[in-house]
Amino acid sequence: MQERPIWQTALLCVRLRGISIPRPSDEAMAYWLVKSEPGSWSWQDQTKVGATNWDGVRNPQATSFLRSMRKGDRVFFYHSGDERQIVGVVEVVKEFYPDPKDTSGRFGMVDLKTVTELPKPVTLAAVKAEKRLANLALVKQSRLSVMPIDETSWKLISRMGGLT
Repeated sequence: MQERPIWQTALLCVRLRGISIPRPSDEAMAYWLVKSEPGSWSWQDQTKVGATNWDGVRNPQATSFLRSMRKGDRVFFYHSGDERQIVGVVEVVKEFYPDPKDTSGRFGMVDLKTVTELPKPVTLAAVKAEKRLANLALVKQSRLSVMPIDETSWKLISRMGGLT
C-alpha cells in the first residue's frame, strides 16, 4: 500500500453537501462569500466604516462556516435581493466570537475589513452562466448567507470582476 503524502493527511476540509473546500493547513488562506441585502447593509455602508462585525447569521450551516473563518481569509461581499451580484472583497480581521444579541449562545460573528471594490460587479447570472462555477453554493444553495469558495473559483470570479 502506497503511503499518502503528509499534505494529504493534514488536509482540513469544510464540507458542504458534497462540496469539499480544502484548507492545506491552519495557516493557509481560505475564501468565502457573505450576502447582505443592500437596504440593510450595503457595500457603501461597509466601505464607510472600513471594519465591522458580521452579525445576525442564524442559519446553523452558515454559522458553521463563520466558525471556520480565520484571520486573513478573503471574502466576497454579495448584494442579495434585486441586485444579486458580487460587489467587493473584505478580509476577516477577527475570528468567530459570541453575538451579544443571541440569548441562546449558539450564534456568533466575525469582524470583516473592507479590501477593495470589484471594478466590474459579477452578477449571479454571470456566475450561473460559467460552467466552471456550477458547484458553488451560490448556485446550489441560493438562500445560504455565508459559504465557502474554492481557490480556483475565487480566482475565476476575481478575473470576471476585473481584479486580475
